[in-house]
Amino acid sequence: MDRTEFVITTAIILFVAFCLGWFANWLVHRFTRVSQADMDQLERMSQELHEAEETRDQAITYLQQREAELTNQLAQTEAELSAAMEGLRDARHEAEEMRVYVERMSAS
Repeated sequence: MDRTEFVITTAIILFVAFCLGWFANWLVHRFTRVSQADMDQLERMSQELHEAEETRDQAITYLQQREAELTNQLAQTEAELSAAMEGLRDARHEAEEMRVYVERMSAS
């Protein structure tokens, strides 16, 4: 095989390799091409996801506000209970003093 035949054979092999590569690339792009319907579906899904995230954020905000309100209400109720218990304790103490006073007065 002389030099000219070697160059021609190498050129033919490279050309066939190029054609096979181009054909493989075309096949890959042909089968992996995204259709417009798929793009529309992806767009719709992303919009629905965005709306769901907004709804979730609104729900979290509402729950945080509601939790703060209930915590405040619980603190107020506990303060009222504490005041009522202290008042009851004072009233019992005063009633005991009055009972002792009445017993002393009736014993005299």
